[in-house]
Amino acid sequence: MALGTYTHHLTLGSLLEELRRRAGGYGFLAHFQQGEFHHDTVLKVDAAHAGLPGSILVVATNCNGGIKELLCFDKLPTHGALWHRRCPENAAFSGELPALLGYHRTIHWCDPCELLAEDARSELRPEFRERLSGGGYRLKPSSKPATS
Repeated sequence: MALGTYTHHLTLGSLLEELRRRAGGYGFLAHFQQGEFHHDTVLKVDAAHAGLPGSILVVATNCNGGIKELLCFDKLPTHGALWHRRCPENAAFSGELPALLGYHRTIHWCDPCELLAEDARSELRPEFRERLSGGGYRLKPSSKPATS
């Protein structure tokens, strides 16, 4: 099975269920968020059972869990290296990406650099957001409701 055969799963939940069924599960390694509209979920899988060329699977999703791209490695990539590959002109991102063993985009893919622009869309009102290094916004820590 090739990496591209997993892209018919257009949501993270569906893909995780398929990995449970086909590969006996997965391990959660990391979650990287860049702005409001991009998440990288990094998983460890049994490459042989999953039919993948490597044991590290990066699932890039939008804010609704829609899969945008799948990347496969043998070594854990860093947040900075993933974004340096996506937006090499953005000086905030650096790092060397491990060998990319497989890559596939879905219909949810959009140019990720557009999400980081100064004038990028945000669902957060300006007074409640702060810009992240490299671009995109997050809720200001002081804007978060108190928890008990």
